[in-house]
Amino acid sequence: MWPNDVGTLLHAAFRVSACKLPGSPTPRRRVFMDFTQSLLLIALLIAASAFFSVAEISLAASRRLRLRQLADEGNPRALQVLHVQEQPGYYFTTVQIGMNAIAILGGIVGEGLLSPYLEALLGQWLSPRTATSLAFAGSVAVVTSMFVVFADLVPKRLSMAQPERVAMWVVGPMGKVLVAFKPLVWLYTRCTDVIMRLLGLPTQRDERITPDDILALAEAGTKAGVLDRPGQLVIENVFELDTRTVTSAMTPRDQIAWLRHDASDDDIRALIAAEPFSTYPVCDGELDQVLGYVDAKDLFQRVLSGRPIVLTEGGLLHKLVVVPDALSLSEVLHQFRQQHEDFALIVNEYSTVVGVVTLNDVMSTVMGELVTPEDEDLIVRRDDGSWLIDGHTPMQDVQRALALDDLPSAGDYDTLAGFLMVMLRRVPRRTDHVVWSGHRFEVMDVDGYKIDQVMVTRVDEGDAG
Repeated sequence: MWPNDVGTLLHAAFRVSACKLPGSPTPRRRVFMDFTQSLLLIALLIAASAFFSVAEISLAASRRLRLRQLADEGNPRALQVLHVQEQPGYYFTTVQIGMNAIAILGGIVGEGLLSPYLEALLGQWLSPRTATSLAFAGSVAVVTSMFVVFADLVPKRLSMAQPERVAMWVVGPMGKVLVAFKPLVWLYTRCTDVIMRLLGLPTQRDERITPDDILALAEAGTKAGVLDRPGQLVIENVFELDTRTVTSAMTPRDQIAWLRHDASDDDIRALIAAEPFSTYPVCDGELDQVLGYVDAKDLFQRVLSGRPIVLTEGGLLHKLVVVPDALSLSEVLHQFRQQHEDFALIVNEYSTVVGVVTLNDVMSTVMGELVTPEDEDLIVRRDDGSWLIDGHTPMQDVQRALALDDLPSAGDYDTLAGFLMVMLRRVPRRTDHVVWSGHRFEVMDVDGYKIDQVMVTRVDEGDAG
């Protein structure tokens, strides 16, 4: 706070005009020049602070994928920004030194920018002490507001709108500033590194891209209109391959069409006509005694050429890939790639066949509705807002369709039928139902012990019983 006599002297300076030296500016002109110089200095400080704000935010917000794309197109500045992002310590230290130095200078210059004029104005109605205090507060408020708006908010919004473009624009000048501040930057950086190590904190940014990052990017792309919804689902399904077990995509045991190794030509032709599949397991008397498999294309070639089908004929029977039922779809894909096969037999811990899976089954899981015909949809949304769902539908698909956050005992089942069995603790019968998370699951059709159709409707929490 200024002393009262200083305000008196400044006030007197406005009134004393005859006491000037020959050729020197008048007191009024000198005061005006001081005000203009201070205002110009404040403007320069705001511009410098805005530059450092832009440099900080643009580098932090720049997307590495976009910068890499620009660098591959031959943009040298994009490559510079990438190099700075890899080692940003010196860069941000320079930014902080500059911003703090400007803030201190702005406070010194800004306090005296408006205080004399506000004090002279307020002194006409208030006491000198009160006028001095209010003038100081008003000057600080005005200068602070100018810095907040023009040196902080506006530059940062512009930087967030086009971070890569702005970062490439400031990286060159910031390199020169860094060279000028190098001794101070080195000192402060060393001090910061020591403190971070003592606290056990990381000193470098983790650049690893997680599946969650990619899924979030896909969702953002869909909302922005650059990626359609089916494409987003494909990306989501790819990452679900690690969490889905092979049983969620298999053809179950009771639906497997298989051939006896000693079956006659007529029996084989009848089975192919009745149950057309791309692949048929060949067994020795029963399904659990699998010898291999035959490709339907090989069988058709013999039919078209008029030759009889003999499964024991050399070259017709293929080696079978056998996988446990606990494997994920991602692991099954690895098995297919390793053994150069596209058909696998699934067995449980007791070596009992529980189903078969093909490469097409796995890819259908990835592609989802892009390759699934409408008449084969496992989940059908009805006009009344309910769902008609096949009992063998993977529970991950049910969870996504119904927007369920979590499931009880999620690791104990793979399909909707398994979910109902776990919840009821028995084999469900027709009209049996389960209420979970605001949804009622009612068994509509049962074929023996197989759950064919389940009706799902929304219910209020009060109707859970």
